[in-house]
Amino acid sequence: MATTPSNSNRVWTNARLATMAADAGTPYGAIEDGTVIARDGRIVFAGKRADAPAFGQAEVIDCEGRWITPGLIDCHTHLVYGGDRANEFELRLKGASYEEIARAGGGIVSSVKATRAATEGQLFASADKRLAALMAEGVTTVEIKSGYGLDTDSEVKVLAVARRLGRERPVGVQTSFLGAHAVPAEFKGRSGDYIDLVCGPMLDAIAEQKLADAVDVFCEGIAFSPEETARVFTAAKAKGLAVKIHAEQLSNLGGAALAASFGALSADHLEHLDEAGVIAMAKAGTVAVVLPGAFYFLRETQKPPIELLRQHGVPIALATDANPGTSPLTSPLLTMNMGCTLFRLTPEEALAGMTRNAARALGLQDEIGTLEAGKACDLAIWEIERPAELAYRIGFNPLHTRIRNGQ
Repeated sequence: MATTPSNSNRVWTNARLATMAADAGTPYGAIEDGTVIARDGRIVFAGKRADAPAFGQAEVIDCEGRWITPGLIDCHTHLVYGGDRANEFELRLKGASYEEIARAGGGIVSSVKATRAATEGQLFASADKRLAALMAEGVTTVEIKSGYGLDTDSEVKVLAVARRLGRERPVGVQTSFLGAHAVPAEFKGRSGDYIDLVCGPMLDAIAEQKLADAVDVFCEGIAFSPEETARVFTAAKAKGLAVKIHAEQLSNLGGAALAASFGALSADHLEHLDEAGVIAMAKAGTVAVVLPGAFYFLRETQKPPIELLRQHGVPIALATDANPGTSPLTSPLLTMNMGCTLFRLTPEEALAGMTRNAARALGLQDEIGTLEAGKACDLAIWEIERPAELAYRIGFNPLHTRIRNGQ
């Protein structure tokens, strides 16, 4: 099927390409008889086989008509945590709300206890299994948030595990410091004092060790106010870190507009987002990350304003939100199906949401997310007849090969 390689050049030919390039002029940026050429792990050509340049000695892979897409990108996860919250799943089924469980000491705070008690090795082992599930369905880049430590040592521990995953597994890992995820038990009733810790010693330690690529905040009635969120963003910007936000999931506090005013990479969840927030995001170039797994798992009814986001040209990304309490989901393919069935995205929007727009939500749009010359050679090769199958099937994985940096 392939010739013997003589150097770092690799060629995938006799393929159908879904380049996902925004200006391709065809649905999915599709190219029927396509070729991808990579040199030293980067794409040097992605286009029609007839237009491919001479590539000299290379390993040539005959794709036998299979489809190639960019490697999938899961741009919002909480993969590193201790324990699970299956008991809360049972409580919700008996009628308890997410807010009631959180206020009674469950929710995020219960995961904090388990995460603080776990060793770095234990956290790595459990997160590695979840990461393997994502990779098995074509993920080549994943974002991992902290937020289940909520003290300096534990937040550092979680982010160190995330960085280690990126070093030891063939996957790109972006990290986000989410110290402002919940008020820990020892700061109950003193959220302002806890924000002092987040903006001071926590952020200092994480920035010094270069453990975070961005800083995130959960801006919500059960978490942090817009004023507290702004304090964290100001501190993050002073450290040269990008910002992101969990906003408008349970209510509309104007968090998305606030994040946009700080030039946030993304605002995530957004079920209660209004048009003013959409307009602010559009002006700032802030990506909307929608999370149908959490919507489904919490049995919510208020959907994100997808049509408003379309009308104002806000890029829509899609992610698993893999976490122990509200989205124990590690299937990007099911996430795409949920994006279509629950939020009425088109299959093309769903795939763009886990490739091109997910890359933008991480600030990596110049590196990954489309099949274009100059970008990393991150590919997913699929046994499908058309790209819509990726969002159409449920419980079926058509991945043939996953390629990370040309390997």
